[in-house]
Amino acid sequence: MYLNKAILIGNLTRDPELKAIASGNKVCTFSIATNRTYKDSNGVRQEKTDYHNIVVWGKTAENVATYMKKGSQILVEGRMETRSWDDAATNTKKYRTEVIADTVQFGAKSSGGGNSSSTPSQAPASHSQGGVAPKKEEEIDTIEYPDEQINSEDIPF
Repeated sequence: MYLNKAILIGNLTRDPELKAIASGNKVCTFSIATNRTYKDSNGVRQEKTDYHNIVVWGKTAENVATYMKKGSQILVEGRMETRSWDDAATNTKKYRTEVIADTVQFGAKSSGGGNSSSTPSQAPASHSQGGVAPKKEEEIDTIEYPDEQINSEDIPF
């Protein structure tokens, strides 16, 4: 059995770019940043940011381009894919690894100064079928981060 599944929660590093290909299908590309903290071998707390290229197709692509912007919080589920091409300018083979999104969920909408995790998102969540799931405002899911760091000694196994 094989599994190629990526689940990322992060913030957009740039505004999404929406394009239409020759067949008329819409494709949206953007990148997100994810942060993690860890202790190095000296016990000093370190922070690292990773950047991920995301590709979304169809109606979901249109929704992302409409409702998301640089800095927006987003959850992406999909598969990892690496594509390659020959760069004629440098005569070398180039590679790019991307997450091809199946499902996208919008995070909390930034409110310009308050605690954004308590403000529900005004943007609808989109799903792998490309549609928008209309929900009442009190039913909109948001991504909430814990206030404190998880201590590995607290894990029971």
